[in-house]
Amino acid sequence: MRIATPALISLLAVALFAGIGSEASAQQRFRQLLEQRRAATPRADLPAGTRIERDIAYGNDPKQRYDVYLPAHAQPGAPILFMVHGGGWRRGDKASPGVVGNKAAYWLNQGFVFVSANNRLVPDADPMQQAEDVAAAIASVQQHARQWNADPGRMLLMGHSAGAHLVVLVATKPDLLRKAGAQRPLGVVSLDSGALDVPSLMGQARVPELYRNAFGSDPAFWRSVSPQQQLDRRALPLLLVCSSTRHFPTSPCDEARKLASRANAASVPAQVLPEALQHGEINSQLGLPSAYTQAVAGWITNRVNTTLTQIRR
Repeated sequence: MRIATPALISLLAVALFAGIGSEASAQQRFRQLLEQRRAATPRADLPAGTRIERDIAYGNDPKQRYDVYLPAHAQPGAPILFMVHGGGWRRGDKASPGVVGNKAAYWLNQGFVFVSANNRLVPDADPMQQAEDVAAAIASVQQHARQWNADPGRMLLMGHSAGAHLVVLVATKPDLLRKAGAQRPLGVVSLDSGALDVPSLMGQARVPELYRNAFGSDPAFWRSVSPQQQLDRRALPLLLVCSSTRHFPTSPCDEARKLASRANAASVPAQVLPEALQHGEINSQLGLPSAYTQAVAGWITNRVNTTLTQIRR
């Protein structure tokens, strides 16, 4: 069992006992302490010689941009890891250290091209429109891949939190990819999504405001943006990482197991990877030396190598 750190205890104390002052100021103090906790996470430096191409447009909106991180000596046919940030469908940024940092450093060292994408956000775009943005960004990356010595057919998707919901929705609703003109990626790594079964989530007795703001009140819309309800045999292979310490408003590991069971019944490869890490740590610590990083890297390598084997046949 994971023991609470002093920083986490302090953070909880602020949230529980900040009765003096307004609710807004208490929330501000909570966010400040959360940022301090995130800042304490070790971060690896990008490999020497890394080149970054920033703000490549895949649409007209200023949010429809992605950054490309290129290894110093990319080999022809390099695989691509495409990352979507979290932030409750309302905030977040492709350049955030927790989004890029350790993941880019690790996979660049493995010869991958690393892409981090932004998309439009609530209230300007609902989760379905955000998933359409993700599909459009994927298509754009694939169209440009050869100029980076990358192989558009060797792409994997990854997302954290709300971003995990978006990449899994794209994976379980592949018509989004087809309409955007994108090839099928090799698979998807979901980092602790709490919205894999949206109708179940929205039917809980207590639903945090961020979910109500994102998903609204229409059950038909909930189903349309819910991976659990959308998945069929056409879905992409899934690795569903989940925090075993999180249980509100639903358990992400219970949601992951339910989705994996449906996927396996449809002959879609799906694996659940529970980790005793906090929600943010699932994101920021991936890429640091750990059994967790090795498990995710092994799954990704297996997907890439399986495709190479099929090509050589």
